[in-house]
Amino acid sequence: MRRAGAFVAALAALAAAGCGLGAGAPPGGVTLIVTRDFGAGPVVDEANPRRAGDETVMRLLQRNARVRTRFGGGFVQAIDGVAGGRRGGRPLDWFFYVNGIESAKGAADTRVHDGDRIWWDRHDWSAAMRVPAVVGAYPEPFLHGVDGKRLPVRIECGQPGSPVCSQVARALGDAGVTAGEGTVGSSTGPELLRVFVGPWPTVRPDDTVRALERGPRASGVYARIASDGRTLAALDERGRVARRLGPRTGLIAATQAPGQQPTWVVTGTDAAGLAAAARAFADGESALDGKFALAVSADRAIALPVPAR
Repeated sequence: MRRAGAFVAALAALAAAGCGLGAGAPPGGVTLIVTRDFGAGPVVDEANPRRAGDETVMRLLQRNARVRTRFGGGFVQAIDGVAGGRRGGRPLDWFFYVNGIESAKGAADTRVHDGDRIWWDRHDWSAAMRVPAVVGAYPEPFLHGVDGKRLPVRIECGQPGSPVCSQVARALGDAGVTAGEGTVGSSTGPELLRVFVGPWPTVRPDDTVRALERGPRASGVYARIASDGRTLAALDERGRVARRLGPRTGLIAATQAPGQQPTWVVTGTDAAGLAAAARAFADGESALDGKFALAVSADRAIALPVPAR
């Protein structure tokens, strides 16, 4: 996720060497974004955040925002006055993502690497205790990977050689990412980033992908696609159905199975919906920036979750 996007605030790190604590190479190429309600509103807006040469996610945040913590400084309670707590009886807390992946470690124990895109968001987690991966940091995690290590990328196609698979491969290539291609189920491994592309019936045989049929508690994605792939329920932050979408609907989402790297899904309720999702993926940051997941219905973008009414 970069500075584009009217509803997010991007913080491009250009600090000089020697600023603050820590040792290491001069900092560069880091982005920090702070939002609320699944990216719906900005909290911090700084053009040039400060960074030390060797930094943690927590220290980076503390250098560039007013932060209130709990539990001995390991848990963020408030950023620039926007606090966690409860709203309408439902829990609100701060979560952070590095290159679009929810960290398995606390912010004080997570190192910042050059190229990282760090996103803090305060949101309602009553419908999903965990959102393991989001699409709004594209072209991450494909470009810089995890913990400073670039990972192999594999596109698994429901219809190998199809125009939509080629379109996704070209988009990744244009972003500087080399990806292998194969059929659904042709690759596995804990250090592999996978992108599934195809009509829903062709990609759902994968166990990780099929979790999208069970909603956010299972997948972390605020959508629920029917097993036949013909309809998609777009959900609000409480997990309630906000819109039922049928023909010409596409979906771009990311999820993660235990012990694996994130799996992205580019799919649709029909050929037109799949084509719309592939076009949105090819648009890259302009379409995905700041979104947890994206539905496209009749060529109109719908950020997921849908804002609660």
